[in-house]
Amino acid sequence: MIVVHLADKLFCVLSVDEGRCFLMGVYLNPGNKAYAEAINTDIFVDKTCMIEYLNSIVNTKQKYVSVSRPRRFGKTLAADMICAYYEREADGRSLFEKRKIARCDKWDAYLGKFDVIRVVMTDFIKKNRDVETSLERMSERVLEELDEMYPGVKYDPSDLFYSMNKFYQKTKTAFVIVIDEWDAVFRVRREDKEGQTFYLDFLRDWLKDREYVALAYMTGILPIKKYGRHSALNMFFEYSMISPMQLASYTGFTEEEVSELCREYGRDYDKMKEWYDGYDVSDIIPPDPDHVLQKKTGKPLKAKRYSLYSPLSVVNAVTTGHIKNYWNETETYEALEEYIIMNQGGLKDAVVLMMDGARVRVDISGYQNDMTTFHSRDDVLTLLIHLGYLGYDDETKEVFIPNKEILDEFRTSTKSDDWTDVFECLKKSHELLAATWSMDEKKVAELLEAAHDKVDNKKYSDEAALSYTVQYAYYAAQKYYTTIRELDTGKGYADLAYLPSPKYSDKPALLIELKYGKSAEEAINQIKRRNYLDKFEHYRGNTLIIGVNYDREVSSKSPEF
Repeated sequence: MIVVHLADKLFCVLSVDEGRCFLMGVYLNPGNKAYAEAINTDIFVDKTCMIEYLNSIVNTKQKYVSVSRPRRFGKTLAADMICAYYEREADGRSLFEKRKIARCDKWDAYLGKFDVIRVVMTDFIKKNRDVETSLERMSERVLEELDEMYPGVKYDPSDLFYSMNKFYQKTKTAFVIVIDEWDAVFRVRREDKEGQTFYLDFLRDWLKDREYVALAYMTGILPIKKYGRHSALNMFFEYSMISPMQLASYTGFTEEEVSELCREYGRDYDKMKEWYDGYDVSDIIPPDPDHVLQKKTGKPLKAKRYSLYSPLSVVNAVTTGHIKNYWNETETYEALEEYIIMNQGGLKDAVVLMMDGARVRVDISGYQNDMTTFHSRDDVLTLLIHLGYLGYDDETKEVFIPNKEILDEFRTSTKSDDWTDVFECLKKSHELLAATWSMDEKKVAELLEAAHDKVDNKKYSDEAALSYTVQYAYYAAQKYYTTIRELDTGKGYADLAYLPSPKYSDKPALLIELKYGKSAEEAINQIKRRNYLDKFEHYRGNTLIIGVNYDREVSSKSPEF
């Protein structure tokens, strides 16, 4: 390997292989050294079949790919692989002919067919440098290397888009453009809204509808920013932790891959699963008749589900033989604490429930895909999915703490006194559930009264306030039940119903009727008289009916069953 200095502009490397000489740049055609090193490490998990999918969308309308993953989930390794495969100067055949991709038909159709531009945005986006200057510097570096590779092409050093088209027209060699840390501007310059908008415009102008682009592959932690008409570079297909689609099995390590590593290295698979598994994803494809894979089959593709593992943690545990929290070696607990301490819309309650093993419903649609715009607890929970702190079930629309490693992070982040009351409320709520299941009327009344004293709205003459109190008191029930308010029974509306989730089908259904200034007996009789239980046919023989009355003078009368 020989290092040379070219035209007073940059250092490049000449790699000599069997008499051939390859010009390797920093950004243009960076070579295959990084991927070769990965293959030669002790633990290498072959994800090359990802290339089969990418090959299917090269030079199609689907050629714009945005992949968002948490830290430590193999984003950079995948980018190294893409560069090594597509780059015409990399001579990648020897790297891939023994890999899984070589088992596919026409696996080498695009092997070494393109010029590759690889840019890591964190190299340019800095806190102390405005975005426009950063992008000008990046453009200059790329054009300098293009000029070295293809001398004699007349181009405009101040216009990246025009100049790349000029080089393409001269060479007829299209580009695979790989952008690492694409979301750096939203993480490094969080408050720079003007700079962020400029950046999105720059990417659109650089990539959209450009003949010179054969494939654009962006990777980062966040999905594409929603920004009105800038809402996210609409030519891109997004593959995220929420919707990884065809790239689902490349999101992390699959169960089969981890099981094989455990067999090879003699590690305890059950412990590995307990600590690092739990990212539940599906490769379901949105209905799109124009999608290349939909066209091939003529019908919607069937989804497959994967339970994925955190790759770096698995590698560390397999290598060292120690099962522990490796997450905190690359992330500090303050990164998590920064968001959960906000307590937007009862976020703390949701966090404590999940730490107790519950799943929490979430609406992901409002999240703006940045790290500053939060209008609800759902927005924060959605960000935590993308950061890898929460798993997401796209079937039930629920979030959860995926494994013991992440639970350890939450425990570290909730040790302050700010969390004491929340954990105490959860404890009392579990006591209330236990008393309800054992039909201990006196204890239930005592705990409901205590909950009433804690809530913000302490009205006794307002049934809505009473309903709020009861829901607050039973909030631990979310671990076991689906809560339905004002359940239509056909002959009236039951105030509150708690239906056990499939995982806890042994628990009794709870049907609660609320009264003010009457009696708990009257609430029970109303349930019976109007045959509310007909709506609970599925839970016949395993339903508790509960009457709750509040009175001005006697603050709580015993619930009855």
